[in-house]
Parts: sequence; structure tokens; C-alpha cells
Amino acid sequence: MKKVFVSTSIPYVNASPHLGHALELVQADVIARHHRLLGDRVFFLSGTDENSLKNVRSAENAGENVADFVYKNYLNFYNLKEVLNISFDDFIRTTEKRHFDGAQKLWMACKKDIYKKKYSGLYCVGCEEYYKEDDLIDGLCPEHKVAPELIEEENYFFKLSNYQEKIKELIEKDEVKIIPQSRKNEILSFINSGLQDFCISRTSERAKGWGIDVPGDETQKMWVWFDALSNYINALGYGSNNESKFLEFWQNNDLKIHIIGKGINRFHSVYWLAMLLSAGISLPKTLFVHGYITVDGQKMSKSLGNVINPYNLVEKYGCDAVRYFLLREIPALGDGDFTFEKFEKRYNSDLAGGIGNLLSRTLVMINKKNVIFNRNPEAIFVDKNQEVNKKIKDNFIQFNDTLSEIWELVSFCDKYIEEKKPWAIKDKDENEIVFSNIIYSLKNISQMLKPFLPDTAEKIEEQIKTLRPEPLFPRI
Repeated sequence: MKKVFVSTSIPYVNASPHLGHALELVQADVIARHHRLLGDRVFFLSGTDENSLKNVRSAENAGENVADFVYKNYLNFYNLKEVLNISFDDFIRTTEKRHFDGAQKLWMACKKDIYKKKYSGLYCVGCEEYYKEDDLIDGLCPEHKVAPELIEEENYFFKLSNYQEKIKELIEKDEVKIIPQSRKNEILSFINSGLQDFCISRTSERAKGWGIDVPGDETQKMWVWFDALSNYINALGYGSNNESKFLEFWQNNDLKIHIIGKGINRFHSVYWLAMLLSAGISLPKTLFVHGYITVDGQKMSKSLGNVINPYNLVEKYGCDAVRYFLLREIPALGDGDFTFEKFEKRYNSDLAGGIGNLLSRTLVMINKKNVIFNRNPEAIFVDKNQEVNKKIKDNFIQFNDTLSEIWELVSFCDKYIEEKKPWAIKDKDENEIVFSNIIYSLKNISQMLKPFLPDTAEKIEEQIKTLRPEPLFPRI
């Protein structure tokens, strides 16, 4: 039995979750469910990042106490577990004691690479990161398109420059594999430009007293990314009295997968690796870097009023319909676009008119003709199903392509029904052969769909067992 650690990143709780957060959760969930179906022992982690200055300022702007504000938004993220049918095993908040303990232990483990100095730099609160002027585009943060603040204070720094060659070697040799190749190339380019030591604290005054104290120096709070990145090991018990899960799923485990957005690739592929190397802790194996979701070609933005709320989308269309769109329409490792027109088109063609129609019409005809379907499937159906299974196995992580292959099998069955016209067949044996072929494929389709659309897979199996057809996806 293999051990697999799967994690999402931990989003800031300065606002409610949007469709981009849903995408990452669903992608991670598919990977975790896939490995469980393979018989692997899985630990799937998610959480929320609650110690950022961004959260403090958002709470102030809302006129709310910071702790109450982050708790309210934490719930909005945590409750996506039920809304999107996410199967995480643990959810860590960075305001929990276990996280504070682990983050401070990691700081001490990195002590040899930490020093204090006075510093002046350009800081983007949105990214929670300092930028060099060369990194800016027309003087603005490349991610948030706002001018960073000039900060002058005495802080702690981490000797990132000590690890430049080692990190480069790890990434070049795929000992830490960054997927896709384009994101790997970006990181190697960043490393080759020269790694500079980075600031890992801020004054308690600027942090408004919010965050994790630097060990031995209450005048400083840890930089949010230094504390946040440690969540992956803290949730496993690092820094606690019982580190058995940390040893099992992190230290003594090669299959550690981070699912992250492209905007935070640098933090995970460079800073996180350096921190772990400094502390003598095992490294992640794979960084799965997805893209962004735009809305009708534009970035989601409160000011534009185009932020898509996953709660509202699920309430209107259902959980598996939302999961299907995110996995089928959005390229697994690239950017994708959402519009309600695209969503409903995909829903009606693939779900209502595709798998839903195939299952319904098959069961209706079986009931009408009183057909037994216990024959062995014909070779052409066995071959087709095996072909699709192989393609899925070879290219599983490209979720949109994998689902496309499954729907090729749905289309194959539809075409077969149109050619055979079972409603017109009078011969009992021939009817049994036809429906045995279709039911064999539907059972396989339900198995293939389990990581992607778990509720739908279960409904397909149940309806085949009871022969009671009910709409999987009512047409809209």
C-alpha cells in the first residue's frame, strides 16, 4: 500500500471563496479519490491562511474584530467540503495552536540561516511579498496591478542565496517535479536570475499585533508566508507531542503532492524548498500548478461585479454539474474561462443529453422489454472499454482530457443504440446481447467517474441495480 499526501494551498480569508478556490479543491479531491481507489493510504489536507496583514486590513475596512472576521470567512471555506463533496481528511487554520507550535519549531530549525537587518523595500499586501523594482510592471505589482508600499524597518531575513544551486538541481532533475513544464521553466528562470535573501518577519506594530511571534522576539511577527507554508507539516503533527503522522506521510513518504495556483508557484518551488532544506526536513515530490479562471475573458474582481460564488452555482445546478464544468471545461494545468452560457451548454450536452440520457433511455427500454442483461459483453465493447481505461490511466492528471475520453465511450454507446435500434428488435437473444453491452459500459463509466463525479457514479450504480430511472441531470 502506497502512502500519498495531497494538499491544496491555504487561501487568505480576507473575503469569501470564489470559483477559483473551488477549482483547486475539486482538482485536489479528484487526485485524492483516485489514489484511494487504487488502494493507496491517503492523507488529504486543506486549510485557511488567517495570519496575513491582508486579513487584518479587510477586517478593519469591514469594521469588524479581526478574529471574528477571519472565523466567519474560515467557515465559508470549510463548508465547501459539503457543498462540493470534498473528501479532505484534515483542515488546518493557521490561528490554531498546533500551527503556532509547528511554525515556531520550523523557525528554530532554520535558525542557522536567519539573521536580522534594517531594510527598505516595496511590499504588496495582496501578495504579502516584497518586490524588486525590476519585478514591477509600470510600477505596479504584476499580480494585483497596484503600487506596492515602501516599507522601512528592521526585520529578520532568511539566507535563500545559500540554497540556489541545490534548488536548481532538484528542479532540473525532477527530484521535485513541477507540472506543467512551462511552470518549471518559469521557476528555473527565476532561480537563474539570482536568488536574494528574503524578509521573513514584520514588526508587531505593522502587523497590528496579529500573527505568530518570532521565537524569542515579541517585537516581530513571522512573515505570513513563512508561517503559512509550514501548515503542510504542522497538520501532520510537526511540533507536537505526537509526530507519527508527520513521520508516516511526510518524512518517510515519497508521494507528496501540492496542488497550487500559478500565482504562488515561487513560494512553494523556491522558498518552501529552501526552508525545508535548511531545517533538514523531507521535500515534496510534485507541485501540480493550475491556472486561473476568468469570467467572460476578464479576471474575477469585486469592482467588476463578476466574482462567481460557488455556493450559488451549486445551489442552482447541483454539485456534480459544477465539478464537471471545472474539470472538463477548464484545462487542468492552464487558464480557462467561465460564462453561464458555456456552463449551461456543457451541462445540457454532456450531462443531461449525454450520460443522463444514455442511462435513462437504456433503463426505460430494459423495463419496457423486460430484458435480462447478464450476457458477456461482445469483444468490440470489451476492447473499447479497455482502450478508454488505458487512456485514462496513462493521462489521468489531464482531467479535461480524461473526461473527454469517458464521454467518447458515452458517445460510442449512443451510436451503437442508434445503429441497433433495440426498440424495434423482437428477438429476445439479440435484445439481451445489446443491453448487456450497454450495461457493461455504463458500469465501467460509473467506475471511471468515481473520482470526478462521485454522487453521479453512485446514482448510476443504484439505478442499474433497481432499474428505476431518475434524471441524473434534469435539462435546463
